[in-house]
Amino acid sequence: MSQSIIKINKEHKFRPSKRLGQNFLTDKKAIKKIIDSAGIKRSETVIEIGTGFGNLTQEIAKKAKRVIAIEKDRRICEVVEKSLKNLKNVKVVKGDFLKIPFNKYQISGDYKIIANPPFYIVSPLIRKSLEFNPRPKEIVLVVQKEIGQRACPQARKDGKTPLGSVLAATIRLYAKEAKLIGYISKKSFWPKPDVDSSIIKIIPRRSKISDSFKKDFLEIVKAGFSQPRKQIANNLAKKLKKRKEEVEKWLLDNGIQPNQRAESLTIDDWSRLAKNKIKENY
Repeated sequence: MSQSIIKINKEHKFRPSKRLGQNFLTDKKAIKKIIDSAGIKRSETVIEIGTGFGNLTQEIAKKAKRVIAIEKDRRICEVVEKSLKNLKNVKVVKGDFLKIPFNKYQISGDYKIIANPPFYIVSPLIRKSLEFNPRPKEIVLVVQKEIGQRACPQARKDGKTPLGSVLAATIRLYAKEAKLIGYISKKSFWPKPDVDSSIIKIIPRRSKISDSFKKDFLEIVKAGFSQPRKQIANNLAKKLKKRKEEVEKWLLDNGIQPNQRAESLTIDDWSRLAKNKIKENY
């Protein structure tokens, strides 16, 4: 445990909340790895989600023009507002990131998101971050090791990377790239979680995505992965309420074998299905 957290724990008799999934990053090498991954420029604003006691915040503040540090736990906010009061480019925001509208941040120009969030909010946090308008330039997250591996499948040289999960497909709907940067030992946190973590970087697309395409894409992806071990034709027929023969023809017309599993499809496969949505009496 870092000396700053030992001091805070002693002074305030603070106990991490299991309900809020609190595991605070204390390792300086891990913090440096996150900062280096983000490549923060002096002209940029950074939204930091899950500020904790400000160990990462202080390092972000050395690089960024402005830091909006969001923390849900009021007990921590009271402490961190005092400990960071001399950092004039840091604003601590008390609240739940998932409930704060983007316009509240009053951001102009490029910005990035850096987060060491509770593991249970990772998926909705990613979705909300990618739906901001304008989108962030980059998103750097600390997530469970397994989630990082699912979110960022290893790229194939031919570009035909199977996405493997709903999470990876959802990320690639909004992002042109998602990279697994490295791993962080569970010993780098207090209290120590059960598993190691990974650092991932997501680079959003700049182009606009229509609401209708987004709706169709997500509906088809969720249907396809509804029973991951089953063939995709069976899943889509059941969830989209179509005859299996219709679904098989639709898949073949879009270059996909009906006996494939959803995990084997690429971003191009899912995009074709969404663009050429199955019609009545296909």
